[in-house]
Amino acid sequence: QVQLVESGGGSVQAGGSLRLSCVASGNIGGSSRMAWFRQAPEKKREGVAAIRTEPLTTDYADSVKGRFTIYGDNAGRTVYLQMNSLIPEDTAMYYCATPGPAYTYYGPLQDRTYNYWGQGTQVTVSS
Repeated sequence: QVQLVESGGGSVQAGGSLRLSCVASGNIGGSSRMAWFRQAPEKKREGVAAIRTEPLTTDYADSVKGRFTIYGDNAGRTVYLQMNSLIPEDTAMYYCATPGPAYTYYGPLQDRTYNYWGQGTQVTVSS
């Protein structure tokens, strides 16, 4: 069983920064993929950033490019999301995800790719 635990959420003013962390435990298999998603009230869940460690690739939603950075450790069990220049539209619950040992690949920011999810951490940005 795979478990993901996020931390680092909080409340900041617009223009501020936060860093989210996610630690994976259990049998993540050979998956080298982890991702961050977010969901605001009454909105669909959206992929924010994804990372693959072998080979190293990252993907970002257009709305966060240039402001957010995803990175992780070489073991592929810890992933971070550095969020800078935060805006009120970034307010959401943020979730960490990983595919697990067996999965169907639909794309790096497609939630159907990911079978395991954390409990979420709230990010609130005030204007």
